[in-house]
Amino acid sequence: MKLYILLFLFFFANLSLAQNYDNTNYDLKYHNLRWTVDPAIYYIKGEVGSMFQIISETDNIVMELSNELKVDSIIYNSKEINFLHADAHLIIYFTKILAINTLHYITIYYQGKPSSTGNRSFVQDKHGDNIPIIWTLSEPMGAKDWWACKQTLNDKIDSIDIYIVAPKQYNVASNGILISEEINQEQKITHWKHKHLITPYLIAFAVTNYSIYSDFLVCMQNKNLEVLNYVYPEKIDYAKENTPKIAQTFQYYDSIFCAYPFERYGHAQFNFGGGMEHQTMSFMYNFSHSLMAHELAHQWFGNYITCGSWHDIWLNESFATYLDGLTVEKKLTTEITWQQWKQNRISEITSQNDGSVYVHDTTEHYSIFNYRMVYSKGAMVLNLLRSEIGDSLFFKAVQNYINDKELAYNFALTDDLIAHFKNVSNYDYDNFFNDWIFGEGYPIYEILWTKAENNLKVIVKQTTSHPSVDCFELKLPLLIKGKKDSLLILNNTSNYQEFNFEIDFYIDNIIFDMENNIITRGSFISEFFTSAKEFNIEIVSNPIKETLEISFPIEMKIKEITILNINGQIIKEEDPIFFGKKYIVQSLNLSAGVYIINLVTEKQSFSKKFIVSK
Repeated sequence: MKLYILLFLFFFANLSLAQNYDNTNYDLKYHNLRWTVDPAIYYIKGEVGSMFQIISETDNIVMELSNELKVDSIIYNSKEINFLHADAHLIIYFTKILAINTLHYITIYYQGKPSSTGNRSFVQDKHGDNIPIIWTLSEPMGAKDWWACKQTLNDKIDSIDIYIVAPKQYNVASNGILISEEINQEQKITHWKHKHLITPYLIAFAVTNYSIYSDFLVCMQNKNLEVLNYVYPEKIDYAKENTPKIAQTFQYYDSIFCAYPFERYGHAQFNFGGGMEHQTMSFMYNFSHSLMAHELAHQWFGNYITCGSWHDIWLNESFATYLDGLTVEKKLTTEITWQQWKQNRISEITSQNDGSVYVHDTTEHYSIFNYRMVYSKGAMVLNLLRSEIGDSLFFKAVQNYINDKELAYNFALTDDLIAHFKNVSNYDYDNFFNDWIFGEGYPIYEILWTKAENNLKVIVKQTTSHPSVDCFELKLPLLIKGKKDSLLILNNTSNYQEFNFEIDFYIDNIIFDMENNIITRGSFISEFFTSAKEFNIEIVSNPIKETLEISFPIEMKIKEITILNINGQIIKEEDPIFFGKKYIVQSLNLSAGVYIINLVTEKQSFSKKFIVSK
């Protein structure tokens, strides 16, 4: 008997090593989920009932479940069946080959203490006067930490029933519609039901002594849509003051993209420092306008249409961030102005020179949720695209994307969004997305202008903060200020371009990017005094080591000298009394890298990039 057991274990151990954990042979249709928890105890007991349809003939299916949780049994057709639980995967074996298109139902019974490190997807915490709470947050790959699931971005569950068994003094927030609350001695069984397609990372629950109230609002498909709020009793006054303010934002999203796609919406308070857009029930740290607007936006961008890979998470997060920005533009909040909102995003994006919106490395949680890139840059890239092609085409493309019947309640990739933009115009979206979504960095502009008689000459020099993009091709807006204002659009397609315009009035000033739409840092626009040719300065022996020597083709009077790093931060400033053809900056003491020197004369400014080598 002992030898048989050892051989049996050896067989399954080696099978585990060879297993590729293919889970594409079945399609999940339904989950009946029953979890028993006590907020005062870090433990979960679960029953996961799953109905699935076979896609290709097989005698096994694969689900995922953390090794910390113990599977007691798996029931199929009223009988226990064999399984292998290893490497956080659960291979479920059937006694026969399951035929294509047949439906089957299993129930997995398990229990244990979920891992308390890593994803923090199952959290026991406290609030108020030491009141315990348990809440879940599975994005991106933490669902398996607390329940047996098919954790993929290619198969949504058609519908779910959720039953939470907890001590009767607690209330439970979860997905969908609250069906019932049944008291059974010292326990309460709370039943939630959600009838729309949902991905595993958006399934969640939270249990504590919530106070509960509802707001109601009018939207396109529901004249009395309930927004159900689960908040800490100690925060009830604050919550009731702020949650109704979501109504205008809700109605705006509902009208500009498509009707709200689910049966209900709600908020549940938790201790995570932010929010999480669980389908129909966003978990919230607070009820600020920005956080509520962001998480609500995800019900369309992230839940209704979900990114088809974590590489494409920007389709969720960039849109949610930008929609929050649109509410600022529409003045649905007075917390911040539209110009300030955009400038804050740009300052954050350009605080470093690298990074792409598209997530190339999805092995790190930080990379997937890099706020500077995936949230801020992605949002400002959407705004930049809007300024490039105009409001009409931009919103038409986004509306077509969100109303695409192939994508509705399904998954999308970046190419799906690009296709919808291509369908609305002849603009070269491949170049734009390659530069701004897949590429890294941002452009830095040196724009020089001069006017002789009725001719305005503009020279655009562009450098980039990262070598992955040679040139960001953009339309550059210049606002001509004078006797009358005039807007010029420069189609910048190379790193050095000259433009000429007929302007029949005196120019007081020219403002570059007056709407603050372009992602840039360290750029400047300046008048130069020679109309015959561009005025050049030279850095002697560039790259330099210790001494910075600047030469001029003619004698010049320099008033100010500023040296900046590539991020636009000032490193050194001088106010020289100088007139001549050569100037030397002493005591430089710069580390190796790329820098910019700005020189100001009586009539104009000059900028030059130089490199320090060691």
